[in-house]
Amino acid sequence: MSEQNSEILTPDDVKELAPLYDAVILALKQVYDPEIPVNIYDLGLVYELNINKSHEVYIKMTFTAPNCPMADEVIGEVQHSVELTPGVSRCEIEMTFDPVWDRSMLSDEARIALGMDPDF
Repeated sequence: MSEQNSEILTPDDVKELAPLYDAVILALKQVYDPEIPVNIYDLGLVYELNINKSHEVYIKMTFTAPNCPMADEVIGEVQHSVELTPGVSRCEIEMTFDPVWDRSMLSDEARIALGMDPDF
């Protein structure tokens, strides 16, 4: 993560950036896993989302499997979707497989979309 992304935000900074966080989350919800009909955010693939005062977005994410053949395309879609979000100056994406993704990371919306019990 870049040095600027590790800056400490004040409560006023957080309040000012809240609408941008919402917009970035909406952008992430437009990117779907190519094999599962659920967006990457509700799948729980986004482990970390930070925005600094310069409106640079840092995302730490994973995939449902480390050998995802569409990984480069999905990362490109995430980058494109987030950088098109009004107010975002740039987007940095870091891939990780620690912790390994599992079904417990699904949102209730994803569980319902996949026909699973949301209370599981």
